[in-house]
Amino acid sequence: MKSNQPLLASYNLGNITLKNSIVMAPMTRSRADNEENAPTDMIAEYYEQRASAGLIISEGTQVSKEAVGYINTPGIYSKAQVEGWKKVTKAVHNKEGKIFAQLWHVGRISHPYFHNGELPLAPSPINPNEKVFTPNGFEETVTPKEMTVEDIKRTISDFKKAAINAKEAGFDGVEIHSSNGYLFHQFFNNSSNKRTDDYGGTIVNKTRFFFEVLDEIKQVFPENKIGVRLNPSLHGVFGMTADEETIPTFDYIVERLNDYNLAYLHLSEPFTDVSEVPFLVKEIAKHYRPLYSGTLMINTNFNQERGNEVLEEGDADLVAFGKPFISNPDLPERFALNAPIAEWDQDTFYVPGAKGYIDYPTYRESQESKNS
Repeated sequence: MKSNQPLLASYNLGNITLKNSIVMAPMTRSRADNEENAPTDMIAEYYEQRASAGLIISEGTQVSKEAVGYINTPGIYSKAQVEGWKKVTKAVHNKEGKIFAQLWHVGRISHPYFHNGELPLAPSPINPNEKVFTPNGFEETVTPKEMTVEDIKRTISDFKKAAINAKEAGFDGVEIHSSNGYLFHQFFNNSSNKRTDDYGGTIVNKTRFFFEVLDEIKQVFPENKIGVRLNPSLHGVFGMTADEETIPTFDYIVERLNDYNLAYLHLSEPFTDVSEVPFLVKEIAKHYRPLYSGTLMINTNFNQERGNEVLEEGDADLVAFGKPFISNPDLPERFALNAPIAEWDQDTFYVPGAKGYIDYPTYRESQESKNS
């Protein structure tokens, strides 16, 4: 591995200087196991340990009670949650790190358990036929409630309030989670959106809700402190079925995002093998780099070598790493040393407690314990 790695180069993100081009991807860890679903001291320690990333994007944080779909995930709609996030941002900033809050609404990927027996909200009453994790273990999703225009307007307000709360909590910016089969993605996709009003049918209508939210959030944060996450070739997972209109829809969104001076566009390479699906894009960064004029962040199964390659080839500006950051809190330093990457324990991804969360040693610590 070369010593002058593109991943280790600093990067100017709007008016924020990142110390390297390595991003900690947003990852649900289900540690907000308290009545308020508020971040705890342990969650602050977890993020602080990983503050050597150029940028941290927080785990998905719910914009309202209606937005919840998983057990023990933190929100950003209550006073207690904002106070909890203040501990997180302070801890990261004390280590000279930068952190964005990922604003999240799961839509139909939820269960009545989380909504006092009420149905989850979605663009149309179509069951995604997925499983969600509740206190009773994995449970089947249900047919959701079709959102009224009033529901949509209220949710737009929820996102704006969440952005206000993120600002109060000290985040450097926010990312709108419009990816992975969650609420906005459900509106974009024909298999989940059968509406015939202003929020369905045409590409312009299916993307209207998302752009209305973006336009509200930019009244809270400057555009260059707002990121957007998309997963254009998602297919056959998270209840999503792609079709011939899927990529044209994402092309439209991305080209329209050029009208905004965003912090970044965060894209995922395909989660599954789409090589046999003729209407989907196999190489997302290569496809969208020419279409998008701003900062492009790419993720999904990148390692050190592939991360350096995608930056060197000019197909992305930043690379987001997920699981490697779980077990390697010092990931940028390991890359700098060309040190081995510690394995993660998948059994502890979503369970309460410190094990598999804040107990992974840095490379230096592991070497010291070997030599002691």
